[in-house]
Amino acid sequence: MHYEQAMSQDAAKDLDAWIPRLIRVWREFQMEERSRKTKRGEPRRQTTLDERPEHTLTQEELHQVSAGVRQLSLGLTRDRSLAGAKYMDDPKLLGAYLLFYWPVSYAQARSLLNELPNKPRTVLDLGSGPGPISFAAMDAGASSVIAADRSKPALDIARSLAIETGEGVATREWSPEKPIPEGQFDLITMGHVLNELFAGNLDARANLVEKVLTRVKPGGSLLLMEPALKETSRALLEVRDRVVRKGFAVRAPCMFKGNCPALLKPTDWCHADRQWRMPKLVEAIARGATLHKESLKMSYLMLAPKGEAWPAIPSGQIFRIVSEPLEGKGRQRYMGCGPEGRQGLAMQDKHRNEENDAFFTLNRGDVIRITNTEPRGDGITMTETSAVKVVAKAGRGVPPGDF
Repeated sequence: MHYEQAMSQDAAKDLDAWIPRLIRVWREFQMEERSRKTKRGEPRRQTTLDERPEHTLTQEELHQVSAGVRQLSLGLTRDRSLAGAKYMDDPKLLGAYLLFYWPVSYAQARSLLNELPNKPRTVLDLGSGPGPISFAAMDAGASSVIAADRSKPALDIARSLAIETGEGVATREWSPEKPIPEGQFDLITMGHVLNELFAGNLDARANLVEKVLTRVKPGGSLLLMEPALKETSRALLEVRDRVVRKGFAVRAPCMFKGNCPALLKPTDWCHADRQWRMPKLVEAIARGATLHKESLKMSYLMLAPKGEAWPAIPSGQIFRIVSEPLEGKGRQRYMGCGPEGRQGLAMQDKHRNEENDAFFTLNRGDVIRITNTEPRGDGITMTETSAVKVVAKAGRGVPPGDF
C-alpha cells in the first residue's frame, strides 16, 4: 500500500478521537430508548456507564450492534429492502449505523475531500443522517456546516455529537420533497443518499442534482458519494451522463467528457478503493457481523456549477487507473480511463525498467502519464521505450499543468 493512498495521519487521528464520543452518545441514546419503553425512568442494567470500557463495547453490546449491522448490510447492500426506507428512525438500526457505518462514511469523506480544488468553508450535507460527512468536513477545516436529513432521531444524534465536541454543526430537517436549505455553499455533499431516492427513477435523481447545483458557489463542488455496488455505481454514472449532457462539468474522477465509457458493457462499473487503518471498534463489529471493511470502497462524483469548465489536465496520454492489477503470465495490466476513453493498459515484465517501473506498482485511482505506446487490440501496450509517470496519487487532485 502506498502511503499517499491511505487516509492521512491527521484524518486517522481525528477518527480515533471520534470513537469514544460515538460510544458515549450511543450509550446515552440506548438508555433514553429503554427509559421511554419502560416509562419507569432509567432501566436496571448490569454496569453503569462509568464502568464500561470507553473505547470499545462489552460483549453484550457488541452482539447487539453486530446484529443491527447485519440487518443494515442485508437491507442496503444485498437485497436492498431498506433502500429508501426510514431505517434511521429505528433505534436499533440507527445505533448500529452510528458505531459502524458512521466511522466508515467519515473516513470515506476525509479521503475524498483532498481532491477538491478549493478548501470549502461553508458546507451543506444533504441526507446527513447522524452527520459523519458533516463532521468530516468540519474536521477538514470547514467553518460552517449544516446537516440536513428527514430523520429527527438521526439529527438528534448529530446535535449530541456537536455538543460532545463543541463543533458548530447546525441541523435542518430536509427531504427531497422539501426546499433545499437557504444559502449558497462552497460544498454540498450527498453521501449514500441518491441511490435511495425516487425508487430508481434516474431522471428524477438527475433533476435533483441540477437543483442542488444551483446552491453551489462559483468554484465550489457537489460531492456525490454512493455504495460501490455494481447497481448503485452504474446508476450514478447514468446520472452523470444526464447532467454532463446538460452542460455540467465533472471535477473528479472523470477526465472523459463524453458519455461514461464504463456503461458500454453491462458488466462494467467504476468505483474507488482506498486503504485505511480500521479503528478497532469497527474491526470488532465487522467480525461480529461477518463483514469485511479492510478498504474504503465507494463510487463518487465531484460536479461543478453550471457554466464552469472541465478541469485542465496535464498534456500527453493521461489515464486514471480504474481497476485492480490484472496480472497475467509475464505481464502487468490495468484498465485506464482518461481523455481518450476507457482502455486496457499492458506491459510485459521483460520491458520493465527505471523509466516505466511505476507501472508495476499502481493503485486504483492513480493518475498516470505514459509515452511511447502502441495500440494493441482493444487497448494500449508499452515496451522498453515507454515511460510511465504518476502525476497524482489516488485521493489527490490532478495538477492542472505540466511538470
